[in-house]
Amino acid sequence: QVQLVESGGGLVQVGDSLRLSCAASGRTFSSNTMAWFRQAPGKERDVVAAISRSGGRKYYADSVKGRFTISRDNAKNTMYLQMNSLKPEDTAVYYCAAGGVPGTPSSYYNYDYWGQGTQVTVSS
Repeated sequence: QVQLVESGGGLVQVGDSLRLSCAASGRTFSSNTMAWFRQAPGKERDVVAAISRSGGRKYYADSVKGRFTISRDNAKNTMYLQMNSLKPEDTAVYYCAAGGVPGTPSSYYNYDYWGQGTQVTVSS
C-alpha cells in the first residue's frame, strides 16, 4: 500500500509561483504512474499533470501547459509540481495520486491511492 501526503499550498497573488510536494511511502511507489489533480468548489476533480515511473513521459492539461512542471525524485519518494504565473482560475484543492496505469494519465479512475489535498488560493 502507498501513503501520500501533499504540502506546499498557500495564498498567493496573480503571477506568483508555488511548488507543491507529495511525499510517498510504501513499496509500490517507484512502480506506478503518479499525477496531480485539482478540484474547485462545485466542480469535478480534474487532472493537472501526470508523470511516468521513470519521469520520461509527462502529461499536462491544456490550461497549465507552459506554466506548470511536474517532476519526481524516486530516491526521495517525492513528486513535485512547480507552478508559475499563477492565475485566479488555478485556485483549488490539489491532490496527489499514485498507482496509475501508463497510457491513461488523465482518468480519475486510473489511480489507486490519493493524498488528503492541499489548498492553493490565487488572489487578484
